[in-house]
Amino acid sequence: MSHPILDKTRLTLLLYWELARIIIPVTIATEILSRLGLIAAVAPALAPVMALFGLPPELGLPWLTGMLVGIWAAVPMVFVLLPMGALSGADITVFSALLLFAHALPIEQKIIQRAGPGLIVTTLLRLGGGMLYAFLLHQVLTATGWLAGPMQPAWIPMAADGGWPGFFIGLGKTMAMMLAMLLALSWGMEILRVTGLMAWLMRLLAPVLRLAGIRGEAAELTSVGLFLGVSYGGGLLIREARSGRVSPRQVFISCVFMGFAHSVIEDTAIVMSVGANIWGVLAGRVVFAIAATALIAQVLRTIPDERFLRWGFRPAPR
Repeated sequence: MSHPILDKTRLTLLLYWELARIIIPVTIATEILSRLGLIAAVAPALAPVMALFGLPPELGLPWLTGMLVGIWAAVPMVFVLLPMGALSGADITVFSALLLFAHALPIEQKIIQRAGPGLIVTTLLRLGGGMLYAFLLHQVLTATGWLAGPMQPAWIPMAADGGWPGFFIGLGKTMAMMLAMLLALSWGMEILRVTGLMAWLMRLLAPVLRLAGIRGEAAELTSVGLFLGVSYGGGLLIREARSGRVSPRQVFISCVFMGFAHSVIEDTAIVMSVGANIWGVLAGRVVFAIAATALIAQVLRTIPDERFLRWGFRPAPR
């Protein structure tokens, strides 16, 4: 007889194995490239983009890695490429915002595409929204001087140095801590679900989502994505889009919102553990997601159905 916690632990271990198969080779390859001086040679090409957000050029590679692979692969690279003390609390918060908006795009955008919304338009909205939010956040933090001090991580993914033995010791500690964090987060989410707190949070969020133009059953499914991630919320939207119970425009708006704000518990906990500020990576992000999605929904109302279905939405096969 299965038990929810045991089942969740088994699934988490499978996820950890998949992540480890990606993170370990990527981190080792990054260290090799760094020691050969290739990262330092490539970094200037990324400098103009990173400068928009007040970030050092070295963070361009972790950003690209995060977009293609995911947050877990990007975070250790930050500590491989830059020494402790090189980043301020503002820097890690702005960089984390970039990661939170756009990460694991090949996987997550494919899920969104299967629900119906166009792959190119939703990917561009997600990237553009993340860059706009990070730019605005950088401007606010620069103008106010808030978080100007050195970042204060609770978890340092790659703490050891001093040659390859120290590197692998640090990598081993990072992977062990990552497993502990994944298990704690998955158990915590299961407890929220079993106790009914997750359902309560989703009901509480429904009026807020209406501000973004998301209503009815789409609001409930979007709430799932907000708390649990695109894989869950998008998966449910695929089913509902095929059934015809949720209109194409509501599916599109829901997916846009989930692209801006999803998995707010797990992903936020990861970046906060390395020093990101909760107001920048959670509160501000959700407020921006609501406002930006509401604006996009308003624009969408002016577009005729024929044009919308041509460039923005392809009905999911039943």
